[in-house]
Amino acid sequence: MKTPLVVIILFFLFSCANAQDELFTSFGEGVAIATLKDDGLNEISGLANSRNFPGVIYVHNDSGGEAAVYVLDSLGNNLGRIEFIDTENRDWEDIAVGPDIDGKSCIYIGEIGDNNAVHEEVVIYRVPEPKTSNTVSQTAPEKTVLKYPGGARDAESLMVDPISGDIFIISKRDSVNTLFRLPAEKFGKDEVELEELIKLPLTSSTGADISADGSQILVKNYLAIYYWKRNNGESIAQAMSREPEELPYSPEPQGEAIGFRSDGKAFYTLSEKRFDLDPVLYKYTANKP
Repeated sequence: MKTPLVVIILFFLFSCANAQDELFTSFGEGVAIATLKDDGLNEISGLANSRNFPGVIYVHNDSGGEAAVYVLDSLGNNLGRIEFIDTENRDWEDIAVGPDIDGKSCIYIGEIGDNNAVHEEVVIYRVPEPKTSNTVSQTAPEKTVLKYPGGARDAESLMVDPISGDIFIISKRDSVNTLFRLPAEKFGKDEVELEELIKLPLTSSTGADISADGSQILVKNYLAIYYWKRNNGESIAQAMSREPEELPYSPEPQGEAIGFRSDGKAFYTLSEKRFDLDPVLYKYTANKP
């Protein structure tokens, strides 16, 4: 018996729709926005967007750099910096913006790098977001000293949940990376042990972020960007227990920094300077629904 033509047409349309769904990603390809020529920004390891100043980006260098957060605009121009008083940059690896226990917007810095897993303690610093985005300021940070269950770990990814205020670290050098949590109320307490939550289906994590409304999560390594949608009422661990979507990625020589724009409709990546290639600020924009 011959298949009716209308069935063939419907099957064709259904197949095409499925093919488009498979090709669809929630964010488009990365677009180069700017090349950073500032020699003082050649070891960028973390990136986060301001909650108080739309279009303002905070970055920092990693080990051996100044104990300072640099303030850029969305075209990569240097606006100023925030210097941390009486603080050392032993190995700053990531930055996040999120609330403190009182809901005030703060900048968090993770001194969490430990290539050889020799440091029994790691540190998270916290300062309030500045009152202006185009000045040089100095501030004494709050800090909390942390230990991992089971001993020292290397990590380069820090996130703060804007809903709960909890702080998250993702390990790097284990074959299956681990998500750890510091509850918001324990920041600033005497030495605290991180809570181990879940294993993630990726390795070599170098940066992470949660959108300002808490509904989206990003993690990157040197080869890929991973993305999770978070449903209402879910914890970060519940959302990240699902398989992530892999987003388009414009390869970087040593890309370690990633962060959502404050409206969650775009995110940026930056690399350290490697092979005499200046860091390029890439922007990834959400696809229209």
